[in-house]
Amino acid sequence: MKKHFLIMLGLAFALAGCNSGAKQFCDAAMQQKVDEYRLVKLTTDFSLLTEQERQMIPLLMDAAKIMDDLFWMQAFGDKNLLDTIADSCRKDFAMINYGPWDRLNNLQPFVAGYGEKPAGANFYPHDMTVEEFEALENPDKASLYTIIQRNSEGELEVVWYKDFYKEQLDKAIDLMQQAADLAEDAGFKNYLTLRIKAMQTDEYFDSDMAWMDMKDSRIDFVVGPIENYEDRMFGYKAAYEAYVLVKDEKWSNDLDKFTKMLPELQRELPCDPEFKCEVPGTESDLNVYEVIYYAGDCNAGSKTIAINLPNDEKVHLLKGSRRLQLKNAMKAKFDIILKPLAALIVEEEQLDNVKFEAFFSNVTFHEVAHGLGIKNTVNNKGLVRQALKEQYSDWEEAKADILGLFMVQRLIEKGEITDCSVDDAYVTFIASILRSVRFGAASAHGKANMMTYNFFEDKGAFVRNDDGSYHIDVEQAKEAMAEWAALILKVEGEGDYDFAVKYNKENSAIRPALQADLDKIRDANIPRDIRFEQGME
Repeated sequence: MKKHFLIMLGLAFALAGCNSGAKQFCDAAMQQKVDEYRLVKLTTDFSLLTEQERQMIPLLMDAAKIMDDLFWMQAFGDKNLLDTIADSCRKDFAMINYGPWDRLNNLQPFVAGYGEKPAGANFYPHDMTVEEFEALENPDKASLYTIIQRNSEGELEVVWYKDFYKEQLDKAIDLMQQAADLAEDAGFKNYLTLRIKAMQTDEYFDSDMAWMDMKDSRIDFVVGPIENYEDRMFGYKAAYEAYVLVKDEKWSNDLDKFTKMLPELQRELPCDPEFKCEVPGTESDLNVYEVIYYAGDCNAGSKTIAINLPNDEKVHLLKGSRRLQLKNAMKAKFDIILKPLAALIVEEEQLDNVKFEAFFSNVTFHEVAHGLGIKNTVNNKGLVRQALKEQYSDWEEAKADILGLFMVQRLIEKGEITDCSVDDAYVTFIASILRSVRFGAASAHGKANMMTYNFFEDKGAFVRNDDGSYHIDVEQAKEAMAEWAALILKVEGEGDYDFAVKYNKENSAIRPALQADLDKIRDANIPRDIRFEQGME
């Protein structure tokens, strides 16, 4: 009787707690995982905007929220998953990861009842085999903008995004049209108009070209199905995302001169001539923004701090690409993560070389470097993207990392970058690898950084002192940079899929000494990444 009384008494207190608005149960281990993402407020100086620009912002944010819902559908499925999780911290972590798999821990499930994340996410039937897909006779099956599903007979069929997601896209299109009606900048108005058409047709080339021509708008809205990281089965399908951005005109003007130097830098790449035979477009632009809203793919797990778009190789060859540096998010990662990490890992004598200016340049030219090298294989295997299949993202990110460092070194040596030294660039680069390998092996960026770290270690680019701190040997690091760049450009240029698979498998693992360093960083409670307080409120 006493036992029953205590149970009823406990239930009464629990109900009273619920009725009084008490916080849901929060598992301490899950709270720790949520806390690995430091909360950062996204804002900007709205006084610099016109009244009509200010009116556009909430419309663009609402359209971005729809892209967020669409990414949930692609990455996991029913967002009602959140309603089934009683633990408030586990629910927060599911929101950060857009599903029950930890994106910074090799996609390990953290919600009971879920096993391995399907490699094809929700772009393909979960029971579909590679052989079944390859046997499907449909020219659109590998399009960035199609879903593969089963019909009533259980056979595979291809459905365009514009049809599969029509209900959600129509709502986003209405909001984007209202914003286009308010737009004072002709280039932005034209881009929004053509982006709306693209969402209705799944033909994005014209809107990508219009976005390339949009030079003067203070507001930018990157929106649509864009990156293909979520498709780990083939790397074919694009995931929905959106950013709402406000231009930092002073910082942008400082970077403007570099785009004209791309053909010269392409010629100087440390590789065989055949792997740098294409001429990059010089209409590319480098601009700096305050990001005030993230949604969808770019907000899942580790957060993007720079953008290089469009991804369409035809646009690259005709006009280049646009590189958008998200300065407020970048500064947050430097201050909150990289500086304290470097203080823990880098030897005291080289700590002064870890500078935001070097971090900004390395990240900036990582994005520029996506436009270097070649887009078409030299041996008639088609586009590099197609020849390397699911390996493409890992190797392309490694290429951007190392060629970005190459460009920063050359621009410092040419006297074009004056706010940091070559030593600053290399020390900051290697410290930053330790920041980004914490993104895990499931991330293309994480695998790219692991391959780069292991290559640099094998070439003696850094050594550990007796106290475990790193000494970066800049001269050895320069040699490692050139050799690694040449290897990546060869693999891409030849579309050598078999080598890419083998090398990636053998060289993207965390070795014991690095694991000890990462454990040391973890034990110091240094955040792994950031998350955002964002929205009109």
